[in-house]
Amino acid sequence: MKSLGDLDEIRARAGIKGAIRAVLTCPLFFAGVSFLALAFFSLLFALNHLNLSLVAPASASLTLVTNAVAGKILLKENVDRRRWTAAVLVCIGVYFLAH
Repeated sequence: MKSLGDLDEIRARAGIKGAIRAVLTCPLFFAGVSFLALAFFSLLFALNHLNLSLVAPASASLTLVTNAVAGKILLKENVDRRRWTAAVLVCIGVYFLAH
């Protein structure tokens, strides 16, 4: 969204159609929608083949871990030790549920 600029300013300058056009012409928007669709269909596939009691914690841990890694690498955020510890503990819990 930082690459687009302030949508309120775009809407004030070009109207609502201009704001929609600005979002729809951004390639990162379609990358985000594609990854969201991939995550959704992966979850459906996992639910079709595995028990919900395993899939729900596994998807939660995967979200927690990928958010921490993406925050550190892509967004250059300061991810503290508490968040890394939480990610590891959730992964350990999923491992115990699977075995």
